[in-house]
Amino acid sequence: MKDVIIACDFKNKETTLEFLDRFTERKPFVKIGMELFYFEGPAIVREIKARGHKIFLDLKLHDIPNTVMSAMKSLCALDPDIIDVHAAGTIAMMKAAMEGAVRSDGSKPLVVAITQLTSTTPEALKNELLINETMENTVIKYAQNVQAAGLSGIVCSPLEVVGVKNGTSRDFITITPGIRPADYKKDDQARFTTPAQAAKNGSDFIVVGRPITRAEDPVAAYNRIYNEFMGL
Repeated sequence: MKDVIIACDFKNKETTLEFLDRFTERKPFVKIGMELFYFEGPAIVREIKARGHKIFLDLKLHDIPNTVMSAMKSLCALDPDIIDVHAAGTIAMMKAAMEGAVRSDGSKPLVVAITQLTSTTPEALKNELLINETMENTVIKYAQNVQAAGLSGIVCSPLEVVGVKNGTSRDFITITPGIRPADYKKDDQARFTTPAQAAKNGSDFIVVGRPITRAEDPVAAYNRIYNEFMGL
């Protein structure tokens, strides 16, 4: 199940498809987030899916249970492979999300939950969010709530994967952004590792954006990161 997901955080359809056109041999797994989805709407998901890419629809649903269930029904009509909600929405909300997460053929995508963003520092966790537990303990508790709600896994920093696996189960999926090659700047990521370290920690999927999308040769950058993560 391991894979590398490219975060296609582009401003519009044209830029996105021009980027994906570079990949002529392998159709990478892609993440469609708020920036692209809110500008282009559901049609961009259908078009990228029709091109043969698997899609992680990253819209971080977080609302009352009934609203999230209804939104999930609408979004699953787009046939995403992975879709996410916010773990902070409580177990009741996540259960509602699972109830609504049914694709047109009756199957379910992988439904995962965001824990704490990789840009969140321990200081912000304590001083702004008023959470006095450590980052690791907070993420593990969120993961346990996610598992209790019946979801497939979480999105977390690669630094928390070992604790999450120990606190849940080995088959509980961890999707980890905050991935940077050793020779790449950290940007706005506060909690990050290399692809190799993420693999060693037990990440099931890694999400990589700028080190690939802003590379001079995105295909070569993707292949390098893919091979490092997969141990090839």
